[in-house]
Amino acid sequence: MADNQFTNRLIKASSPYLLQHAHNPVDWFPWGEEALNKAKEENKPIIVSIGYSACHWCHVMERESFEDSDIAQIMNTHFVCIKVDREERPDVDQVYMDAVHAMGLQGGWPLNVFLLPDQRPFYGGTYFPQKGWAQLCNQIGRVFKEQRHQLEKSAEGFMQSLGKSEVEKYGLISTNNTFTKEALHEMAIKLAENFDLKKGGNNRAPKFPMPVTYQFLLREGTINNNQEALDHVERTLSHMAWGGLYDQVGGGFTRYSTDMDWFVPHFEKMLYDNGQLVSLYSEAYQATKNPLYKQVVFQTIDWLEREMTSPENGFYSALDADSEGEEGKFYLWKTQEFESILGPDAELLIDYYNITSGNWEPEKNIPFRNERNEDFARKHNLDFEELEDVITSANYALLQERAKRVRPGLDDKILSGWNGLMLKGLCDAYAVFGEKQFLNMAIKNANFLLNSMLSKGRLKRTYKDGEASIDAYLEDYAALIQGLIALYQVTFNEEWLSQATALTETTIEAFFDPDEELFFFTSNTSEQLIARKKEIFDNVIPSSNAMMGHNLYLLGLLTDTQSYIDKSLSMIRRVDRIVNMAPQDLAHWASLYSLMTYPTAEIVVVSSNPVKDIHVLNQHFIPNKVVAGKTTGKVSDLALLKGRELVNDKSTFYLCYNKACQLPVNSVEKLLGQLTN
Repeated sequence: MADNQFTNRLIKASSPYLLQHAHNPVDWFPWGEEALNKAKEENKPIIVSIGYSACHWCHVMERESFEDSDIAQIMNTHFVCIKVDREERPDVDQVYMDAVHAMGLQGGWPLNVFLLPDQRPFYGGTYFPQKGWAQLCNQIGRVFKEQRHQLEKSAEGFMQSLGKSEVEKYGLISTNNTFTKEALHEMAIKLAENFDLKKGGNNRAPKFPMPVTYQFLLREGTINNNQEALDHVERTLSHMAWGGLYDQVGGGFTRYSTDMDWFVPHFEKMLYDNGQLVSLYSEAYQATKNPLYKQVVFQTIDWLEREMTSPENGFYSALDADSEGEEGKFYLWKTQEFESILGPDAELLIDYYNITSGNWEPEKNIPFRNERNEDFARKHNLDFEELEDVITSANYALLQERAKRVRPGLDDKILSGWNGLMLKGLCDAYAVFGEKQFLNMAIKNANFLLNSMLSKGRLKRTYKDGEASIDAYLEDYAALIQGLIALYQVTFNEEWLSQATALTETTIEAFFDPDEELFFFTSNTSEQLIARKKEIFDNVIPSSNAMMGHNLYLLGLLTDTQSYIDKSLSMIRRVDRIVNMAPQDLAHWASLYSLMTYPTAEIVVVSSNPVKDIHVLNQHFIPNKVVAGKTTGKVSDLALLKGRELVNDKSTFYLCYNKACQLPVNSVEKLLGQLTN
């Protein structure tokens, strides 16, 4: 542990990650004018060290190097040292991650980059072992004093790469190609080249969930009747849910699997993964009715409510991988613990969760499954319902026992974008399962975000200790707008649509580049860094431009705003070439492409209880639709709802494509008969 005789400027930070470093002997600064001005005034190079609170190797490098007084002295002598939480400042992370990629390195976190006093990067890397880090800092400090021109030359080369716009770098030239189901199928074929046909996901480790990939495959498989794509979605989602990647006892997914079998997780749990996965598993349940997917959704939302919800109804960012200095310790079990906790059910659950003398390390077991509950029940001569009851009871007992352990660190900052992803997850889950608690959580979360993280129409990125701070990025606006559009479509409360529209107008004003027809990641009032980037490619969070493309298209249809639809079309046409070339990196764009391949179903329901009626429709996976609704006799300004009234004094459904409407019908079954794809 760090010696608390040291306290640096990070003690005033709100970020849990920065606070973890507040007692390092390194003279850390947060990113800001004070540090950047000091570097210029003292003519010192800068170390920018970027990580996040749940990052295992960030903690390792801190223990080995940043808590070491001798190494700290080297760093303090030669450099101005800046610590950055990548979750609070993704703009800074984005610029310097791009720089490391330009250096020919893979990148990752911790990210350690060396800059000239004017912020231009000249060298960088990820994790450095203690001895190597000390030698590197000494060497760079010496070269800066004696041969600075060499570092200037390196920085100049990297700046040429950083200075290029994404449109220029990737040749994003608009096309006038038609959007076809055949092209969509070709994208799925390209993705299939890397399928693991045994355990799902891609055929290499580590394995990340990447929800956008499987959301696209679910859409393409449904649109083109591509059974291979649909089988791969089900194969992947089932093995992910059976594996150690998923917290079998408490719910929620960890960040990735270190092996090919989804077995050994990197134990940190991130809100952004789980928000998207709740959406994905809800949609997959619509398409397959696989009971496993329902269990995953309910158990994950239980975890969200139990461990990740703030008193203000915001959702916390992450749970650490480590507890008591050991990765995964909170989640591991011994055979004896199962025997003492579960009594007569222990033998069954030991078999069910594959507990041994140590399935990971001696006396350390990661609970996992390897078959369907139906098959396991049959093997043990149990009724399916009886097995489900035993598992539920056992998980409750194990959870009660686990709660007594030292918990992993909680990153309790609330990020508006990540909350937007979970807001959509809750709405999607409510749409499919009709569980009122999911809707209550969604409404409370939306109200918190709009009341506490919105100031004079501008969104903030982070909230902690009662205060919202840092101007939001495109990711935040896009994810929150997406969540609000989803919330409207399960409540038909037009206030959510009004808020989504207002935020969209702000996003266009503050982020949109009309010359390149895409959005910048930072707003026109944000701090100016050495480069202003546009996020095109998906990461574990979907591309913020792709999210905005979806938002503009759906909101344009719901509000009859043609300019939104036109913007969305121009965006997808910009990336058309590279989506077709590399769908594995642009899966969320590919899903937007799928919306363009045939007309979107505009569905309206008018009834005494439109929310209940739309729930019946939501038992079916319809990949290309928007829904609007109103109670009988209500007046609405929405174009989709004008002139829509009851027919035959019964719940009435209207279906239109491209402003051409079918005859109104009085049942979901008849509506489904009118739907085409």
